[in-house]
Amino acid sequence: MAEKVRAGILGVGSAVPERVLTNFDLEKMVDTSDEWISTRTGIKERRIAAPHERTSHYAAKAASKALERAGVDPSELDLIIVATLTPDMFCPPTACIVQDRINAPQAAAFDLSAACSGFVYALDVAVRGVESGAYRRVLVIGADLLSHVTDYTDRSTCVLFGDGAGAAVVGPVEKGGVLSTYLGADGSGGPKLTVPAYRAGSAGPDGCAPGQGCYIRMEGNEVFKFAVRVMPEAALEALRRAGVAPEDVDLFIPHQANIRIIDAAAKRLGISSDKVFVNVHKYGNTSAASIPLALDEALEQGRISEGDTVVLVGFGGGLTWAASVLVWSGERVPRG
Repeated sequence: MAEKVRAGILGVGSAVPERVLTNFDLEKMVDTSDEWISTRTGIKERRIAAPHERTSHYAAKAASKALERAGVDPSELDLIIVATLTPDMFCPPTACIVQDRINAPQAAAFDLSAACSGFVYALDVAVRGVESGAYRRVLVIGADLLSHVTDYTDRSTCVLFGDGAGAAVVGPVEKGGVLSTYLGADGSGGPKLTVPAYRAGSAGPDGCAPGQGCYIRMEGNEVFKFAVRVMPEAALEALRRAGVAPEDVDLFIPHQANIRIIDAAAKRLGISSDKVFVNVHKYGNTSAASIPLALDEALEQGRISEGDTVVLVGFGGGLTWAASVLVWSGERVPRG
């Protein structure tokens, strides 16, 4: 019997806009303060795309970096998955736009919608495809421009969100790899976090006015309670499926939505703060981009070494949740 193919991450890349929107900038826009935002969310600043830019711009940038670091040519890709809730348009899929932009003509391409859980959902699809032998190289991208769906007159939401993209190349590995994934959803909670309609660039001068349904609406307290419960539950289930104990985790990379949610989840898991990666203060909540952006920065900072056990876990609109346990294979091409 042939040995089972192991699937792992070969390379990671990310991209964020240049413009920085600080808490002090927001003080001039809505009735809020740096102290209020910082103490309740841990966010100090977030990145905002230019009005003419679209999700595909940053998805393609992150993808090109991931491919380079993985040592994979775009022509070798079999599949491209873009997890996003802010596609360039409803048709064609943003993944097809990215496919053309990075010149990957052999790759199938589709978008996946699972809000902030989207990257791990897409990673699960990629891993299963590689393990089955259906695909050899899969590009997984989490990308969102949440400034396009943020109402900057709503102080309860506008302080939370930012823009960015992260990408990973998934393929066969000789050692390590993704040990488990766990996905879940509770559609009855869907009304707690919604974007009733979407138009790229809707927050711009020609976009939707408040009340027209183009913006994120969230029952903050309910989503907070859901997240604090489901993040550790999802992580524990993924760890159980992988046969790994929480104390054996080297780095915990949660969805970067709120520092209080991250701290509460880590506490319930019994994971010390030095094993939790946090960059929410720099980017805010970037939805599907959050986890791959954090993964890329963790690698950049030397927080992950060959053989380390890493847990990725997120939650999002739907309501959805997703977690994955992987052992870093060390097959990523070093940065030069």
